[in-house]
Amino acid sequence: MENLVPIFKHPIVLQLSHLFEKAGRKLYLVGGTVRDTLLGEFHEDMDFATDAKPDDIVAIVKSWADNLWLVGIRFGTVGLSKGHLKIEITTLRSEVYIGKTRHPEVTFGTDIYYDLSRRDFTINAMAIELSQERLIDPFNGQNDLIKRVLKTPMGPEQSFTDDPLRMMRAVRFVSTMGMHLSPEVEEAISIYKGELARISAERIRDEFSKILTGRKPAKALHLLLSTSLSGGFVPELSKLKITQDPEYHHKDILEHTFTVVERVEPDLVLRLAALFHDIGKPETKGIVEGKVTFYNHDAAGASIARKRLRALRYPRVIVDDVTNLIYLHMRVYTYRMGWTDKAVRRYIRDAGGLRDKLSALIRADCTTKNPRKMRASLQVLDDLEERIVRLEEAEETAKIRSPIDGHEVMQYLGLAPGPLVGEALHLLLDAKLEGEISTKEEAYTLLNKWAIKKGIKPLIEN
Repeated sequence: MENLVPIFKHPIVLQLSHLFEKAGRKLYLVGGTVRDTLLGEFHEDMDFATDAKPDDIVAIVKSWADNLWLVGIRFGTVGLSKGHLKIEITTLRSEVYIGKTRHPEVTFGTDIYYDLSRRDFTINAMAIELSQERLIDPFNGQNDLIKRVLKTPMGPEQSFTDDPLRMMRAVRFVSTMGMHLSPEVEEAISIYKGELARISAERIRDEFSKILTGRKPAKALHLLLSTSLSGGFVPELSKLKITQDPEYHHKDILEHTFTVVERVEPDLVLRLAALFHDIGKPETKGIVEGKVTFYNHDAAGASIARKRLRALRYPRVIVDDVTNLIYLHMRVYTYRMGWTDKAVRRYIRDAGGLRDKLSALIRADCTTKNPRKMRASLQVLDDLEERIVRLEEAEETAKIRSPIDGHEVMQYLGLAPGPLVGEALHLLLDAKLEGEISTKEEAYTLLNKWAIKKGIKPLIEN
């Protein structure tokens, strides 16, 4: 309880408590705010609950708050800022998913105990009654927090059918807080996993991202698989467990994948790329002269990743970056075959701003326990990176551009934006990289020859 003392004395909390007490309303700190305070952590977002209705909340705080936002008011939540703090105040309520709907039906109440009973887990079903400076903990959440165990206030079947996203949230707490699931919670997820279909892709995506960027993603990912929860949004993961990679005799591809996820920094693009980097191996597995092969698994994996990330409504820039990393992560191993300077420049160009992330993914992908193989694999990347530095210092490769840009190509050929313009620009850039052109005149001459072959008549004579 001593960890709660600072929150009782916090000036913003004291002011807000006084406002609600003066209005004859009760005010409670709730949820993650209480949980984190008990853990000795304080952050600048605070969650409150009250028996005041939403319109009454606005009336109480509008002249005190620096800013108000009411986007969640129909669900009973009023947001505000005061100084550097962001605050949400929610009318005591219950949220229940009815039938096949993806939106909760909200009812307002006045009973803090009932409100807490409808929350996701016991560690979040605690409240601090500010006027009395007391902890309300009807479901022994403080003890569960100490033990790092996730339980539900009611039966998990009720909790997960009320809001199926709670199953994803349970796995997220495993990754971000080092929690573990009680047996009944884990069993319930296995039983009610199909209920996740009622949840929007965006909400699943947000929880999945938090799972991947947590402190213990491998443990959480194993839970997604063991409960079959992952089948609802990344079904290909289960296939990795039954596919053995001869390169890593000490682990199957699934274990290798999870190891790579944990070895890269908790950057969302990197973690997604690590998770999907070998996802194409099961469908490309073959036998050549008695040896297992996975030819073109990088391209297959990039295609699968793009499909799944789009389905989860990830932003386009994330989808593109992740799939590019997957597509490129095997290219470095052909460096042993002897790359020309042109090939190195092409690698630099194709990797673009992802080059550091690509190097991190490739290094994390070396999980072999054979020291000789490990040294050999990393040496390839070391040699390539040293060569890139030499080239960039000598030629400023990153600044190489075609003498004419896309707008000039379209103007010269009378083309609208499209694949032909891209093809022309690739032609010009390759010629620039090869040293075949350096001036606009030379570029237009080459472009003219290309246009004739394509049956395109330039609009402008150069």
